[in-house]
Amino acid sequence: MKCPYCGSTEDKVIDSRMSGEGLSIRRRRECLKCGRRFTTYEYVENSPLMVVKRDGTRKRFDREKIKTGIIKACEKRPVSMDRIEQIIEEIERKIQKKADREIKSTVIGNMVMEELYTLDEVAYVRFASVYRRFKDVSYFKKELQKFLE
Repeated sequence: MKCPYCGSTEDKVIDSRMSGEGLSIRRRRECLKCGRRFTTYEYVENSPLMVVKRDGTRKRFDREKIKTGIIKACEKRPVSMDRIEQIIEEIERKIQKKADREIKSTVIGNMVMEELYTLDEVAYVRFASVYRRFKDVSYFKKELQKFLE
């Protein structure tokens, strides 16, 4: 594994544990060159899962896109990276159980919104504003009304 700090390929595994109900292995590693620690994840590779976008195009499922969206929504919020990883693993597990090898992007977006709704109200509204393409303040009011009721 290549060190993200210095680029060395010499490291040692400090800790390994299963995460995501056994769907992945989390490994803590220490670079033997610079001494810094980093985390890697190992996943079982299944046949490729395709995501059907709103315009009908198909792209390979990429968990990093979900992670990027959630991180942006949770920016400057009291949400740990461990919790974000748990959410991503939960969503990925649901997708694997549900999908026939294709899944609509709207289904994934709704799963993310469900998780954020219970996690953090601000993160939920941030994600919803991008995902649902809010055009003006009235859309924000509708989403915020859900929390006020």
